[in-house]
Amino acid sequence: MSSEPLSTETTLQYFTPPADGSKAYNTINADPVTGKRETNWKHTPHTVSIENLRGRESEASLDTTGFQFFHHPAKHTSFANDEEVEREYYPESIELIKELTGASRVVLFDHTIRRRRPGQIDDSPQKRQPVAGVHVDQTAASAIARVHRHLPPADAEALLRRRFQIINLWRPIGHPALDWPLALCDYRSIDTKRDLVPMTLRYPDRDGETFGVQFNDSHRWKYVRGLTPEEGVLIKCFDSVDDGSVAILTPHTAFADPTTPLDAPKRESIELRALVFYD
Repeated sequence: MSSEPLSTETTLQYFTPPADGSKAYNTINADPVTGKRETNWKHTPHTVSIENLRGRESEASLDTTGFQFFHHPAKHTSFANDEEVEREYYPESIELIKELTGASRVVLFDHTIRRRRPGQIDDSPQKRQPVAGVHVDQTAASAIARVHRHLPPADAEALLRRRFQIINLWRPIGHPALDWPLALCDYRSIDTKRDLVPMTLRYPDRDGETFGVQFNDSHRWKYVRGLTPEEGVLIKCFDSVDDGSVAILTPHTAFADPTTPLDAPKRESIELRALVFYD
């Protein structure tokens, strides 16, 4: 049996801001005819090396690298429809996040199931595909807005006085994620002031905000090759502790791994987005 590759070399799509100096934006919903989202900025490809942490998963943690791998088989495994996911997978995922982080309260506010289907143009919420572009899901402003959006006003004000995070729980569905796996950037290798550019995310009824990520040769990328459905990763998107003592976010992206076997099934995965609070 062949040994695991120590790393893989690939091309990642980085953010390049609008040439005219205007604020970057994306629309959340793609054009139904072209499958493209309206935007005013460009992706720029850069070749990087991505280190395989298989067998050394414990070297990553939420507060050091900004992400953390786990082995914890889910009771719910079908992921057939949203109602079933919310009824069966949400409660066990809340308990898992509490167990892995020590949090006192976890509120899940949405999820996305992704199934890679080459050539599929429809990008409606039920047919999302892996995102091939380096990004961070939240800025500080949008993270705070999420707390106000998903919790009653009295709760929100009290909770915002203590530490809170936004964490994604990402897990493969059905088979190992050898095809278009997830790459994560070690927080310690990024320059938050230079590399991160706030970008408006236009929903039909409101605006959110994410970070586009500009290329930096210092970035150190990691993944676990062939992450299984019994495994997963917590991705820190925001942390209210911003004093230099902990990682506060994690740039990440799907990528084409040249070591993927030709017969590997197409990637299927689910990500849950959680507000995570501490006493």
